[in-house]
Amino acid sequence: MALLHTQFRSEALQIAVSVDVILPQEACLKGRKPPVLYLLHGLSDDHSIWLRRTSIERYADALGLAVVMPAVNRSFYADTAYGAKYWTFVSEELPRVMHGFFPLSDKRADTFVAGLSMGGYGAFKLALTLPDRFAAAASLSGALDTASIAERSANENEAWRREKEGIFGDLDALRGSSHDLLYLAEQVARRKRQPKLFQCCGSEDFLYAANSTFRKHAKKLGLDLHYEKGPGAHEWGYWDENIQRVLAWLPLRGRK
Repeated sequence: MALLHTQFRSEALQIAVSVDVILPQEACLKGRKPPVLYLLHGLSDDHSIWLRRTSIERYADALGLAVVMPAVNRSFYADTAYGAKYWTFVSEELPRVMHGFFPLSDKRADTFVAGLSMGGYGAFKLALTLPDRFAAAASLSGALDTASIAERSANENEAWRREKEGIFGDLDALRGSSHDLLYLAEQVARRKRQPKLFQCCGSEDFLYAANSTFRKHAKKLGLDLHYEKGPGAHEWGYWDENIQRVLAWLPLRGRK
């Protein structure tokens, strides 16, 4: 495998950005375009965290899978109310630049997204908003009921409320908006093409209730959701174990 640390100027964000990329070296040198997983970080981390805390390079090597890991700061993968266009960056500019830089498959069947915590939210937001682009998405301990999380935290923490208003704008208007995964799930349920979804959250995780809400909602809508239940907290031992389950679940073409 090849590991590339890339920096480039984002036109969407008007700043320099960092992205780590794992590439199946032999396949690329032979002119083959590997499937790609966009792997997203959580609220307090950056593009380097999956490489630092898990063996994602080794796991991807066994599958011939390219992995793209961008940095998006504390943005919740949104075009923020304060003006930073992180959604535009991750949904439009990042794939375009990555395909320009690297020999990645551009087929929907070969394109996946996953993430943890804030990144789990981002992964489902991408797949539910853009089901024609993503074949599958996985959320590990994701912040999946954003409106409820924002409402509860806003009442408990003034700094959190101000930060989230800077990202989402009026928190009272979150429900039914493009930031609301429950609403996005309802929209994608009406479409012919839907992504496969993988969801897990440990029973000791502070986001367990939000995950239960999303799981019940998705099942009621008839979405193709695979749910892994069991013990676990909001920590890297759980995520390292479960990213391996995600990779085993991915509908990779040619997998036996």
